[in-house]
Amino acid sequence: MISKTNRKVERERRHARVRTKISGTADCPRLCVYRSNSNLYVQVVDDVAAKTLVSASTLDKEVKTKHSNKEAAKELGELIAKRATAKNIKKVVFDRGGYIYHGVVKELAEAARNGGLEF
Repeated sequence: MISKTNRKVERERRHARVRTKISGTADCPRLCVYRSNSNLYVQVVDDVAAKTLVSASTLDKEVKTKHSNKEAAKELGELIAKRATAKNIKKVVFDRGGYIYHGVVKELAEAARNGGLEF
């Protein structure tokens, strides 16, 4: 019998595999993405010090689109880039969180690049 795959477990497995290879430092922190059905969350994390340097989500007041779609991802990418450059963070490592680099995650990454982040 063929069993149904659990998509959440598969994503977490991909994410753990990626996290063994990338890590954020003070010089080059990690830009991690989490998406739920209703919202998007982005953080810039220094893994050595275990601190979140900058964060943004679609729940913030500055974001006008309150969904988990491409328009919200563009706004969120620009917002996280603006907040990161305000704290003198220019270069980051992109952590897609086990998600496929397509759609919402791709729009967020491209907007962050256009906002001034390098990765």
